[in-house]
Amino acid sequence: MENSWSPFSYIVTNLARFIHPNEITFSGVNSTMPMLACLMAKKAYDWDFIYINVAGGVDPQPSSIPLSSSDPVLAQQSASIFANEDFYDLCSRGRMDLTFLGAAQIDGEGNANNSCIGDWHSPKVRLPGGGGGAVMLPTARRACTWRTEHSTRTFVDKLDFRTSWGGFHGVVTPIAVFVKQDNRLALQSYHPESSVEEVISRTGFTFDHQQAKPTDPPTAAEIAALHALDPDGQFEKDAGVKLR
Repeated sequence: MENSWSPFSYIVTNLARFIHPNEITFSGVNSTMPMLACLMAKKAYDWDFIYINVAGGVDPQPSSIPLSSSDPVLAQQSASIFANEDFYDLCSRGRMDLTFLGAAQIDGEGNANNSCIGDWHSPKVRLPGGGGGAVMLPTARRACTWRTEHSTRTFVDKLDFRTSWGGFHGVVTPIAVFVKQDNRLALQSYHPESSVEEVISRTGFTFDHQQAKPTDPPTAAEIAALHALDPDGQFEKDAGVKLR
């Protein structure tokens, strides 16, 4: 990472940058990168926020960094323990500031498909469904997602199935950071080794890119924090994220 910003680090770091001071932030199931982003933000930034995870932990101090974002170790030394209904209640009452949720397909409005690829009645792939995201995406103040692949099969003009409405506030991929502006995703920045043209060619929907610029490189504190969480690079190896 001395000479090149790895796509894995790019995703984790830019997810962490969506977290704001004094807010309540949630990372869910099968969400290793957001889990790392939240733990990284705790180490890298000189301000605090409340971190809740799907294991039930509230500002935990885990003794180790688990491979699974649902591991009970994420509840160690927790201020309290949250059940699933507590996450949904916080969202429904407008108290959840930021939640990280996954998506198989994303359209230009930031809507998500987690139900099927292809026709609903005869799909090519049957996906897990909305789960908690169907509740949290429309009710959290902001929701962000990430994709380890940036392609036209993931970023589509029309979803095969609209699992949840409300739309993502932010999306991070190995080459780009999108934010919602005027009810559509707009390109905020792109990987310094990429370009606006590459992002356009690998995205199936149109988007505004007038203000887009190369993403600010990771700070020394961000680099040190992520290295402390993944000193042997095992998370990065397991993720297998590629720039192209």
